[in-house]
Amino acid sequence: MNTSFEVFGLSTGIIHSGDSVADRAADAADMQCGGILEGDILVFAETAVATAEGNIIDLSTIIPSPRAEELGRKYQMDPCTAEVVLRESDSIVGGIPGFLLCMKAGTLLPNAGVDASNAPTGCVTPLPKNPDQSALAIKALIERRYGVKVGVIIADSRTHAMRLGCSGVAIGCAGITAVIDDRGRNDLFGRKLEVTKRAVADNIVSAAELVMGEADECTPAAIIRGIGLPIGDQVGIDSIAADECLFMGVLRNRSPE
Repeated sequence: MNTSFEVFGLSTGIIHSGDSVADRAADAADMQCGGILEGDILVFAETAVATAEGNIIDLSTIIPSPRAEELGRKYQMDPCTAEVVLRESDSIVGGIPGFLLCMKAGTLLPNAGVDASNAPTGCVTPLPKNPDQSALAIKALIERRYGVKVGVIIADSRTHAMRLGCSGVAIGCAGITAVIDDRGRNDLFGRKLEVTKRAVADNIVSAAELVMGEADECTPAAIIRGIGLPIGDQVGIDSIAADECLFMGVLRNRSPE
């Protein structure tokens, strides 16, 4: 992996349902950074991908269940939003005012990834239905257009325990190894690393989000160029079981909501 690289934000304008985020990002890259090159890694905001795939929910069409009404009262949430979160979640672990803490596809995250930011008025966007397959499909379109090999990451923003603010995480990945295992390597003093694994895809997303923004920038994609990661056929994000997670340890004995 190279020690220096470039990051380019791709301004695409507003993405609508049915748009090709691959083509919109490629058009932006042609104008802004000389196109897409061999070895580039493209990062796409999950809201843009979900919107393009038509995964938008109009809250006026949602009838909240009694459980959603109850959670809405308890956590000061719109019950229709709570209903969408319930449908998107595997289980509800707890919450704070405005947010439910959910388990979804082996990941702990607020509101199951359901987001009203950058969604049409009165709507919310859940996460893409299959982020890995979304990344793989975008990768195929980009590679066909340019005749190069690239990596693609679908990104989300998350809070972290006891930290203020959001940083990026990868929720879908194609073409690169998402986590690099450094166990067995020596540290500066010759001790072998026993548990260290580098969350490469997450770190790439965090770098990309410095230029993508979270508000009205209309920059839902970015290119990481020159990082030197090998590009292959890998698909997927590595995760761990809840009983292996440090932060979930304090919740093990709690009953789901």
